[in-house]
Amino acid sequence: MATAMNIPPLSFIISSFLCVLLFGARCLCESVPGMYVLGDSIVDVGNNNYLPLALAKANLHYNGIDFPTGIATGRFSNGKNIADFLAEKMGLPSPPPYLSLVSIFKKLSSSNAMVSGVSFASGGAGILNEMEELFWQSISFTKQVGYYSLVHEQLVQQLGSDEAQAHLSKSLFVVIIGSNDLFNYFNKNSKSSKEYTPQQFVDLMVSTLKGHLKRLYELGSRKFVITGVVSIGCCPAQRKDSSTGDCNAEINTWSMKYNDGLKALLHELKTELSDIHYSYCETYDVLNNLVQHPETYEFTEIKEACCGCGSTLKAEFPCTPISTYCLNRENHLFWDLYHPTEHTSSVFADSIYSGSQQITFPMNVEKLVNA
Repeated sequence: MATAMNIPPLSFIISSFLCVLLFGARCLCESVPGMYVLGDSIVDVGNNNYLPLALAKANLHYNGIDFPTGIATGRFSNGKNIADFLAEKMGLPSPPPYLSLVSIFKKLSSSNAMVSGVSFASGGAGILNEMEELFWQSISFTKQVGYYSLVHEQLVQQLGSDEAQAHLSKSLFVVIIGSNDLFNYFNKNSKSSKEYTPQQFVDLMVSTLKGHLKRLYELGSRKFVITGVVSIGCCPAQRKDSSTGDCNAEINTWSMKYNDGLKALLHELKTELSDIHYSYCETYDVLNNLVQHPETYEFTEIKEACCGCGSTLKAEFPCTPISTYCLNRENHLFWDLYHPTEHTSSVFADSIYSGSQQITFPMNVEKLVNA
Protein backbone atom coordinates (compact mmCIF):
# COMPACT_ATOMS: atom_id res chain seq x y z
CA MET A 1 0.00 0.00 0.00
CA ALA A 2 1.42 3.38 -1.00
CA THR A 3 2.28 5.77 1.78
CA ALA A 4 2.00 9.58 1.70
CA MET A 5 5.76 9.70 1.22
CA ASN A 6 5.40 8.00 -2.20
CA ILE A 7 2.88 10.51 -3.56
CA PRO A 8 4.36 13.71 -5.04
CA PRO A 9 2.90 16.84 -3.50
CA LEU A 10 0.24 18.67 -5.55
CA SER A 11 2.52 21.71 -5.96
CA PHE A 12 5.19 19.48 -7.56
CA ILE A 13 2.67 17.97 -9.99
CA ILE A 14 1.39 21.42 -10.99
CA SER A 15 4.94 22.76 -11.36
CA SER A 16 5.96 19.81 -13.51
CA PHE A 17 2.89 20.23 -15.71
CA LEU A 18 3.60 23.94 -16.18
CA CYS A 19 7.23 23.18 -17.04
CA VAL A 20 6.13 20.78 -19.73
CA LEU A 21 3.78 23.39 -21.16
CA LEU A 22 6.36 26.16 -21.03
CA PHE A 23 9.13 23.98 -22.39
CA GLY A 24 6.91 22.85 -25.24
CA ALA A 25 5.99 26.44 -26.11
CA ARG A 26 9.61 27.50 -25.87
CA CYS A 27 10.68 24.73 -28.24
CA LEU A 28 8.05 25.71 -30.79
CA CYS A 29 9.15 29.35 -30.61
CA GLU A 30 12.73 28.26 -31.14
CA SER A 31 11.63 26.27 -34.20
CA VAL A 32 9.67 29.25 -35.52
CA PRO A 33 11.16 32.42 -34.02
CA GLY A 34 9.15 34.79 -36.21
CA MET A 35 6.22 35.05 -38.60
CA TYR A 36 6.19 37.63 -41.39
CA VAL A 37 2.87 38.15 -43.15
CA LEU A 38 2.31 39.57 -46.63
CA GLY A 39 -1.08 39.78 -48.27
CA ASP A 40 -4.47 41.43 -48.48
CA SER A 41 -7.47 42.10 -46.23
CA ILE A 42 -7.83 38.43 -45.29
CA VAL A 43 -4.73 38.84 -43.07
CA ASP A 44 -4.56 42.64 -42.59
CA VAL A 45 -4.26 43.34 -38.85
CA GLY A 46 -4.52 47.13 -39.11
CA ASN A 47 -2.03 48.52 -41.62
CA ASN A 48 -4.77 50.34 -43.52
CA ASN A 49 -5.67 52.27 -40.37
CA TYR A 50 -2.46 54.22 -40.94
CA LEU A 51 -3.32 55.14 -44.55
CA PRO A 52 -5.40 58.33 -44.40
CA LEU A 53 -6.84 57.99 -47.92
CA ALA A 54 -7.46 54.24 -47.93
CA LEU A 55 -10.95 53.25 -49.03
CA ALA A 56 -10.60 49.71 -47.68
CA LYS A 57 -10.66 50.06 -43.90
CA ALA A 58 -12.15 48.02 -41.07
CA ASN A 59 -11.70 50.49 -38.23
CA LEU A 60 -15.41 50.98 -37.57
CA HIS A 61 -17.81 49.06 -35.35
CA TYR A 62 -19.10 46.27 -35.70
CA ASN A 63 -15.78 44.94 -36.96
CA GLY A 64 -13.92 43.47 -33.98
CA ILE A 65 -17.09 42.84 -31.99
CA ASP A 66 -15.76 39.39 -30.98
CA PHE A 67 -12.07 40.38 -30.77
CA PRO A 68 -10.65 40.11 -27.22
CA THR A 69 -10.75 43.91 -26.87
CA GLY A 70 -14.26 44.09 -28.34
CA ILE A 71 -13.27 46.98 -30.61
CA ALA A 72 -12.40 47.38 -34.28
CA THR A 73 -8.68 46.88 -34.86
CA GLY A 74 -8.51 47.11 -38.64
CA ARG A 75 -9.20 43.41 -39.12
CA PHE A 76 -11.91 42.70 -41.70
CA SER A 77 -13.62 40.32 -39.31
CA ASN A 78 -15.82 40.09 -36.27
CA GLY A 79 -12.76 38.78 -34.43
CA LYS A 80 -9.42 37.17 -35.22
CA ASN A 81 -8.23 36.37 -38.73
CA ILE A 82 -6.08 33.63 -40.24
CA ALA A 83 -2.82 35.38 -39.33
CA ASP A 84 -3.85 35.59 -35.66
CA PHE A 85 -4.75 31.92 -35.47
CA LEU A 86 -1.54 30.80 -37.20
CA ALA A 87 0.57 32.92 -34.85
CA GLU A 88 -1.18 31.31 -31.87
CA LYS A 89 -0.35 27.86 -33.22
CA MET A 90 3.31 28.93 -33.44
CA GLY A 91 3.30 30.20 -29.85
CA LEU A 92 3.97 33.70 -31.18
CA PRO A 93 2.21 37.02 -30.64
CA SER A 94 0.16 38.14 -33.61
CA PRO A 95 2.55 40.10 -35.86
CA PRO A 96 1.86 43.84 -35.48
CA PRO A 97 1.06 46.07 -38.48
CA TYR A 98 4.27 47.30 -40.07
CA LEU A 99 3.01 50.88 -40.18
CA SER A 100 2.48 50.85 -36.40
CA LEU A 101 6.25 50.41 -36.03
CA VAL A 102 7.13 53.35 -38.25
CA SER A 103 7.66 56.74 -36.65
CA ILE A 104 6.34 60.02 -38.07
CA PHE A 105 9.81 60.43 -39.52
CA LYS A 106 9.31 57.21 -41.53
CA LYS A 107 12.00 55.41 -39.56
CA LEU A 108 11.53 51.96 -38.10
CA SER A 109 11.49 51.69 -34.35
CA SER A 110 14.03 49.34 -32.78
CA SER A 111 11.19 47.37 -31.20
CA ASN A 112 11.76 43.68 -30.51
CA ALA A 113 8.37 43.12 -32.13
CA MET A 114 10.15 42.86 -35.48
CA VAL A 115 12.06 39.80 -34.28
CA SER A 116 8.92 37.80 -33.59
CA GLY A 117 7.27 38.99 -36.78
CA VAL A 118 5.65 41.83 -38.69
CA SER A 119 2.54 42.06 -40.84
CA PHE A 120 2.74 43.99 -44.11
CA ALA A 121 -0.72 42.86 -45.28
CA SER A 122 -3.08 45.53 -46.53
CA GLY A 123 -6.77 45.54 -47.40
CA GLY A 124 -7.22 46.03 -51.14
CA ALA A 125 -3.67 44.89 -51.96
CA GLY A 126 -2.95 42.85 -55.04
CA ILE A 127 -0.03 41.13 -56.70
CA LEU A 128 -0.16 43.76 -59.44
CA ASN A 129 0.43 47.40 -58.56
CA GLU A 130 -2.78 48.67 -60.17
CA MET A 131 -4.73 47.55 -57.10
CA GLU A 132 -3.06 50.34 -55.10
CA GLU A 133 -4.53 52.90 -57.51
CA LEU A 134 -7.98 51.27 -57.48
CA PHE A 135 -8.36 51.64 -53.70
CA TRP A 136 -6.61 55.03 -53.62
CA GLN A 137 -4.33 53.75 -50.91
CA SER A 138 -3.30 50.22 -50.08
CA ILE A 139 0.11 48.64 -49.72
CA SER A 140 0.77 46.77 -52.96
CA PHE A 141 2.69 43.50 -52.81
CA THR A 142 5.65 45.30 -54.42
CA LYS A 143 5.64 47.84 -51.62
CA GLN A 144 5.15 45.15 -48.96
CA VAL A 145 8.31 43.41 -50.16
CA GLY A 146 10.06 46.79 -50.12
CA TYR A 147 8.99 47.36 -46.52
CA TYR A 148 10.22 43.89 -45.60
CA SER A 149 13.63 44.81 -47.04
CA LEU A 150 13.77 47.67 -44.49
CA VAL A 151 12.87 45.26 -41.68
CA HIS A 152 15.61 42.95 -42.96
CA GLU A 153 18.13 45.79 -42.68
CA GLN A 154 16.95 46.53 -39.14
CA LEU A 155 17.27 42.87 -38.12
CA VAL A 156 20.80 42.70 -39.52
CA GLN A 157 21.72 45.79 -37.48
CA GLN A 158 20.01 44.40 -34.38
CA LEU A 159 21.18 40.76 -34.53
CA GLY A 160 24.20 40.79 -36.82
CA SER A 161 24.27 39.35 -40.33
CA ASP A 162 24.76 35.67 -39.47
CA GLU A 163 22.25 35.59 -36.63
CA ALA A 164 19.68 37.51 -38.68
CA GLN A 165 19.99 34.97 -41.49
CA ALA A 166 19.68 32.06 -39.05
CA HIS A 167 16.61 33.72 -37.54
CA LEU A 168 14.92 34.38 -40.89
CA SER A 169 15.71 30.95 -42.29
CA LYS A 170 13.65 29.39 -39.47
CA SER A 171 10.87 31.98 -39.56
CA LEU A 172 7.66 31.54 -41.56
CA PHE A 173 6.71 33.86 -44.41
CA VAL A 174 2.95 33.75 -44.88
CA VAL A 175 1.68 34.90 -48.28
CA ILE A 176 -2.08 35.22 -48.86
CA ILE A 177 -2.90 37.36 -51.89
CA GLY A 178 -4.43 37.31 -55.37
CA SER A 179 -8.18 37.65 -54.85
CA ASN A 180 -8.28 41.40 -55.45
CA ASP A 181 -6.46 41.08 -58.77
CA LEU A 182 -9.12 38.66 -60.00
CA PHE A 183 -11.99 40.72 -58.62
CA ASN A 184 -10.59 43.72 -60.48
CA TYR A 185 -10.12 41.83 -63.75
CA PHE A 186 -13.72 40.61 -63.80
CA ASN A 187 -15.13 43.99 -62.80
CA LYS A 188 -17.22 45.47 -65.67
CA ASN A 189 -15.08 48.60 -65.91
CA SER A 190 -11.76 46.74 -65.78
CA LYS A 191 -8.95 48.09 -67.93
CA SER A 192 -7.03 44.83 -67.51
CA SER A 193 -9.74 42.81 -69.26
CA LYS A 194 -9.28 45.03 -72.31
CA GLU A 195 -5.51 44.47 -72.33
CA TYR A 196 -5.26 40.77 -71.46
CA THR A 197 -7.18 37.56 -71.99
CA PRO A 198 -8.03 35.79 -68.70
CA GLN A 199 -5.19 33.32 -69.25
CA GLN A 200 -2.69 36.11 -69.98
CA PHE A 201 -3.81 37.89 -66.84
CA VAL A 202 -3.39 34.93 -64.48
CA ASP A 203 -0.02 34.20 -66.13
CA LEU A 204 0.98 37.80 -65.39
CA MET A 205 -0.09 37.39 -61.77
CA VAL A 206 1.99 34.22 -61.43
CA SER A 207 5.12 35.61 -63.10
CA THR A 208 4.93 38.82 -61.04
CA LEU A 209 4.54 36.85 -57.82
CA LYS A 210 7.52 34.69 -58.72
CA GLY A 211 9.74 37.76 -58.95
CA HIS A 212 8.58 38.91 -55.52
CA LEU A 213 9.14 35.50 -53.91
CA LYS A 214 12.66 35.36 -55.33
CA ARG A 215 13.31 38.81 -53.86
CA LEU A 216 12.12 37.58 -50.46
CA TYR A 217 14.50 34.63 -50.83
CA GLU A 218 17.38 37.01 -51.52
CA LEU A 219 16.45 38.75 -48.26
CA GLY A 220 16.67 35.60 -46.15
CA SER A 221 13.26 33.93 -46.51
CA ARG A 222 13.42 30.15 -46.69
CA LYS A 223 10.09 28.83 -45.37
CA PHE A 224 6.93 29.94 -47.15
CA VAL A 225 3.30 29.36 -46.22
CA ILE A 226 1.26 30.13 -49.33
CA THR A 227 -2.43 29.70 -50.01
CA GLY A 228 -4.30 29.59 -53.26
CA VAL A 229 -7.21 31.91 -54.00
CA VAL A 230 -10.48 30.60 -52.55
CA SER A 231 -13.67 30.17 -54.56
CA ILE A 232 -14.18 33.93 -54.43
CA GLY A 233 -17.22 33.69 -56.69
CA CYS A 234 -19.12 32.32 -53.68
CA CYS A 235 -18.77 35.40 -51.47
CA PRO A 236 -21.95 37.46 -50.88
CA ALA A 237 -20.73 40.30 -53.12
CA GLN A 238 -20.60 37.88 -56.07
CA ARG A 239 -23.71 35.86 -55.20
CA LYS A 240 -25.91 38.96 -55.01
CA ASP A 241 -25.64 39.43 -58.79
CA SER A 242 -27.37 36.10 -59.34
CA SER A 243 -31.16 35.98 -59.11
CA THR A 244 -30.84 32.60 -57.38
CA GLY A 245 -27.86 33.52 -55.19
CA ASP A 246 -25.53 31.13 -57.00
CA CYS A 247 -21.74 31.41 -57.04
CA ASN A 248 -20.08 33.22 -59.93
CA ALA A 249 -18.78 30.24 -61.92
CA GLU A 250 -16.54 32.27 -64.26
CA ILE A 251 -14.47 33.94 -61.58
CA ASN A 252 -14.23 30.63 -59.71
CA THR A 253 -12.88 28.94 -62.85
CA TRP A 254 -10.12 31.51 -63.18
CA SER A 255 -9.35 31.33 -59.49
CA MET A 256 -8.61 27.63 -60.05
CA LYS A 257 -6.53 28.46 -63.15
CA TYR A 258 -4.48 30.92 -61.12
CA ASN A 259 -4.00 28.31 -58.39
CA ASP A 260 -2.74 25.83 -60.98
CA GLY A 261 -0.17 28.39 -62.11
CA LEU A 262 0.80 29.13 -58.51
CA LYS A 263 1.42 25.44 -57.76
CA ALA A 264 3.58 25.13 -60.88
CA LEU A 265 5.50 28.25 -59.83
CA LEU A 266 6.24 26.84 -56.38
CA HIS A 267 7.49 23.60 -57.91
CA GLU A 268 9.78 25.61 -60.21
CA LEU A 269 11.12 27.69 -57.31
CA LYS A 270 11.94 24.56 -55.33
CA THR A 271 13.84 23.23 -58.37
CA GLU A 272 15.76 26.47 -58.80
CA LEU A 273 16.36 27.15 -55.09
CA SER A 274 16.76 23.82 -53.32
CA ASP A 275 16.93 25.26 -49.79
CA ILE A 276 13.42 26.71 -50.06
CA HIS A 277 10.72 24.84 -48.17
CA TYR A 278 7.05 25.61 -48.57
CA SER A 279 3.56 24.58 -47.63
CA TYR A 280 0.80 25.29 -50.10
CA CYS A 281 -2.82 25.07 -48.97
CA GLU A 282 -5.62 24.61 -51.50
CA THR A 283 -8.00 26.93 -49.68
CA TYR A 284 -10.27 26.84 -52.74
CA ASP A 285 -11.19 23.28 -51.79
CA VAL A 286 -11.50 24.18 -48.11
CA LEU A 287 -14.11 26.85 -48.82
CA ASN A 288 -15.87 24.67 -51.37
CA ASN A 289 -16.18 21.94 -48.76
CA LEU A 290 -17.69 24.41 -46.29
CA VAL A 291 -20.17 25.59 -48.91
CA GLN A 292 -21.18 22.05 -49.87
CA HIS A 293 -21.10 20.53 -46.37
CA PRO A 294 -21.72 23.41 -43.95
CA GLU A 295 -23.11 21.11 -41.28
CA THR A 296 -19.63 19.63 -40.75
CA TYR A 297 -18.61 22.81 -38.93
CA GLU A 298 -22.11 23.77 -37.77
CA PHE A 299 -22.60 26.54 -40.33
CA THR A 300 -26.22 27.27 -41.16
CA GLU A 301 -25.81 30.40 -43.34
CA ILE A 302 -23.36 30.18 -46.26
CA LYS A 303 -24.68 32.91 -48.59
CA GLU A 304 -25.63 35.99 -46.61
CA ALA A 305 -23.18 38.35 -44.91
CA CYS A 306 -23.48 38.54 -41.15
CA CYS A 307 -22.82 42.30 -41.10
CA GLY A 308 -23.83 44.61 -43.92
CA CYS A 309 -26.60 46.52 -45.65
CA GLY A 310 -28.97 45.80 -48.50
CA SER A 311 -31.94 43.58 -49.19
CA THR A 312 -29.87 41.06 -51.18
CA LEU A 313 -27.66 38.95 -48.89
CA LYS A 314 -26.71 42.10 -46.93
CA ALA A 315 -24.05 42.56 -49.60
CA GLU A 316 -24.69 46.06 -50.94
CA PHE A 317 -22.33 47.84 -48.52
CA PRO A 318 -19.50 46.93 -46.11
CA CYS A 319 -19.95 46.44 -42.37
CA THR A 320 -20.33 49.84 -40.65
CA PRO A 321 -22.04 51.14 -37.49
CA ILE A 322 -25.27 51.65 -39.47
CA SER A 323 -25.31 48.03 -40.65
CA THR A 324 -27.33 45.23 -39.12
CA TYR A 325 -25.46 42.16 -37.91
CA CYS A 326 -26.32 38.59 -37.00
CA LEU A 327 -26.42 37.58 -33.36
CA ASN A 328 -24.86 34.14 -33.91
CA ARG A 329 -21.63 34.78 -35.80
CA GLU A 330 -20.53 31.17 -35.32
CA ASN A 331 -23.04 29.86 -37.85
CA HIS A 332 -22.23 32.34 -40.65
CA LEU A 333 -19.59 31.57 -43.26
CA PHE A 334 -19.09 35.24 -44.20
CA TRP A 335 -18.71 38.22 -41.92
CA ASP A 336 -19.29 40.89 -44.58
CA LEU A 337 -19.71 40.97 -48.34
CA TYR A 338 -16.17 39.62 -48.95
CA HIS A 339 -14.54 38.35 -45.75
CA PRO A 340 -14.88 35.24 -43.57
CA THR A 341 -16.11 35.23 -39.99
CA GLU A 342 -13.69 34.46 -37.18
CA HIS A 343 -15.08 30.92 -37.09
CA THR A 344 -14.38 30.43 -40.80
CA SER A 345 -10.87 31.86 -40.41
CA SER A 346 -10.17 29.36 -37.64
CA VAL A 347 -11.20 26.52 -39.98
CA PHE A 348 -8.85 27.88 -42.66
CA ALA A 349 -6.01 28.18 -40.14
CA ASP A 350 -6.53 24.59 -38.95
CA SER A 351 -6.44 23.39 -42.57
CA ILE A 352 -3.26 25.36 -43.33
CA TYR A 353 -1.53 24.17 -40.16
CA SER A 354 -2.48 20.49 -39.98
CA GLY A 355 -4.41 19.73 -43.16
CA SER A 356 -4.10 16.41 -44.98
CA GLN A 357 -2.04 15.96 -48.15
CA GLN A 358 -5.24 16.35 -50.14
CA ILE A 359 -5.25 20.07 -49.38
CA THR A 360 -1.72 20.89 -48.16
CA PHE A 361 1.37 19.92 -50.10
CA PRO A 362 4.13 18.95 -50.23
CA MET A 363 3.57 19.27 -46.46
CA ASN A 364 1.40 21.13 -43.98
CA VAL A 365 2.73 23.87 -41.74
CA GLU A 366 3.04 21.55 -38.77
CA LYS A 367 5.64 19.57 -40.76
CA LEU A 368 7.16 22.66 -42.41
CA VAL A 369 8.17 23.92 -38.98
CA ASN A 370 10.73 21.12 -38.71
CA ALA A 371 11.76 20.99 -42.38
